[in-house]
Amino acid sequence: MMELRVGPPSSARFLGTPSERHQVMLERAERAIAEPLVGVVTSSGPVEGLFPLGKGGAPTSAVRARIESYASLLDEDARREVQFPLESDAWRRWSNIHRFLMRHGRCLDEMGDPERDRALELLAAALSPAGFAEARGVMRLNETIQEITGRRDERGYSEFGEWNYWLCLFGSPSADGPYGFQLDGHHLNLNVFVLGDQLVLTPYLLGSEPLVAEAGRYAGTRVLEAEERLALDLVQSLDPAQARRAVVAEELPPGLYAGAFCDNLVLDYSGIAHGELDPVQQSALLALIGCYVGRLPDGHAAAKMAEVRAHLDETYFTWMGATEDESVFYYRVHSPVLLVEFDHEPGVVFKSDGPMKSHIHTVMRTPNGNDYGTDLLRQHRSAHEHAGA
Repeated sequence: MMELRVGPPSSARFLGTPSERHQVMLERAERAIAEPLVGVVTSSGPVEGLFPLGKGGAPTSAVRARIESYASLLDEDARREVQFPLESDAWRRWSNIHRFLMRHGRCLDEMGDPERDRALELLAAALSPAGFAEARGVMRLNETIQEITGRRDERGYSEFGEWNYWLCLFGSPSADGPYGFQLDGHHLNLNVFVLGDQLVLTPYLLGSEPLVAEAGRYAGTRVLEAEERLALDLVQSLDPAQARRAVVAEELPPGLYAGAFCDNLVLDYSGIAHGELDPVQQSALLALIGCYVGRLPDGHAAAKMAEVRAHLDETYFTWMGATEDESVFYYRVHSPVLLVEFDHEPGVVFKSDGPMKSHIHTVMRTPNGNDYGTDLLRQHRSAHEHAGA
């Protein structure tokens, strides 16, 4: 087993006195949340008209039914804890940090079995079967970390664990009105916005350290294989001239560009354009994109892929690091309607001198203002105001 980092036990549930590092993070986060949401944009500014109101990819009635089923179990105190106004800034207060930072809502670890089961049913309704399996894999590997470290705070609460995730509900579910939910915790931060039959699943951060449970309760659990392998296959297929375009740096960045509190990131396109790839490589790029978009339920995934295909001329693949199987690396796929990032990270639980193959972060975002369904909500509000509603 790799050597563990040694540090004082902390809590996933109680902040206590923040360290100097965490205080700086909190101050930075509050400044970012206070900014009006513009979205991930290039230096040319936001592109409008990319996300029209209309028919979604599939019915969303299952999500609505699961929210109603979950909420039916709650008493008044629990409802106050889990329910937020639709336009609350709690949407933007998610954080991958395993220690308590900005948690809000109801912790799955404090739920009884019936309530937790219905929370998981809600998660399953908003994801494809493969997407749900991967999310649960991340949660189970968070339990593996707890088994390995045994870290608990002075109250006896675990620092990691399968159920240290917080659920929030936003707005009131209806057949044609906006609502949503968020699940927030270590290596799993997803935001689901629903309007009619349209569904937005971003920002969505997914990661793990380790990637495989070698022993313990969930031995054999493994995540993020396809996200790594498909990208390696694509970059290894590039000829030297293509590789010079795609590989923009030898060193990895310090982390994801579009992680927590980076809702207004300015990020220009770089790397190799879709049109500079041959047909086989273009198919490989679409397969890689499909690995992320495929976390959505089938009909919604198909609608998102159609949106992606409409902007392939503006889609870029960027790589940092080496390209051998054993290499650590960073990559992103960036278009006007999709940003995905993948990064090998330094060890947090395990000691390392730099990025390691067994610690990965990924994120998926909707650029140009539709993270959290913000652009759809803006149009919905405008239409209702115009109609005098």
